[in-house]
Amino acid sequence: MTDLTAGSPSVDRIRADYSEMTRRKRVYGGILLIVFVALMAAGFRTADARNAGNFVDGWHRIFDYPAEVLSEAWEKIGAMPENLVKFFPALVETLNIAAASTLIGAIGGTFLALMSTRGMALWPSLIPLFRRIADICRAVPEIVIALVLIFVLGGGPVPAMIAIAIHTAGALGKLFSEVNENASLKPVEGLYSVGASWSQRMYLGVIPQVGPNYVSYALLRFEINIRASAILGFVGAGGLGYELRNSMSWGQGRYDEAAAIFLLLFVTIVVVDQISGILRDRLTHGSEKGARA
Repeated sequence: MTDLTAGSPSVDRIRADYSEMTRRKRVYGGILLIVFVALMAAGFRTADARNAGNFVDGWHRIFDYPAEVLSEAWEKIGAMPENLVKFFPALVETLNIAAASTLIGAIGGTFLALMSTRGMALWPSLIPLFRRIADICRAVPEIVIALVLIFVLGGGPVPAMIAIAIHTAGALGKLFSEVNENASLKPVEGLYSVGASWSQRMYLGVIPQVGPNYVSYALLRFEINIRASAILGFVGAGGLGYELRNSMSWGQGRYDEAAAIFLLLFVTIVVVDQISGILRDRLTHGSEKGARA
């Protein structure tokens, strides 16, 4: 009884401190929420004031353009198969841009990940440097890199491929390095003890452990790069995006072509998403799960 009685003031004090801390957190959270809402409201008013039109006056016309596109596409539904065939080469170009940039970016990301992981880096003292390189690569948007490269190299798929590959290398470098952190270093140490080179240690001791996750992340990035390559087409980087920009810029009379391009892009993204999802599931969970399902 004496011990419990002696200890009760400490328990009461702990409860009081915890209650006070909880109240402070609620107050701080409320203040931050008020500041956030105020900033969002002020930002919206500023953006709305700088628009060519007013959001409140124009929001009810948000579906006018899609309605015009669908209406013209329905009127020219007979030309849809012809348009799909016409723009199929542009779709192939978009897929080639995405695939090439994903492959190059995955190779670059693997190198950056291995060089920025403790216990695996060839030059441990340069780990911060390689981490900052990966940060810079993924911090700069693809469209900014593409605009610079288009100014230097001219329009076409090559600037888009390089821009997406640079961003992909930075993004995958970060993801791959997190995978590396969970890999066991015992195989690497064993290979080092028998005189294996750095490349042999990585190829035989690390890649077999992290390979499935690497491929899974690369497939996920491939889906993202398809969308990115289509978007970069709007700035003259080729592919479906370039054709879509031309069709939309022309206006009425070519909306049926814009609808065909939208359909191609939508179907492609859905198909690639489903296929890569199945492949990622098999890589990360094995074939037994698919067999049970």
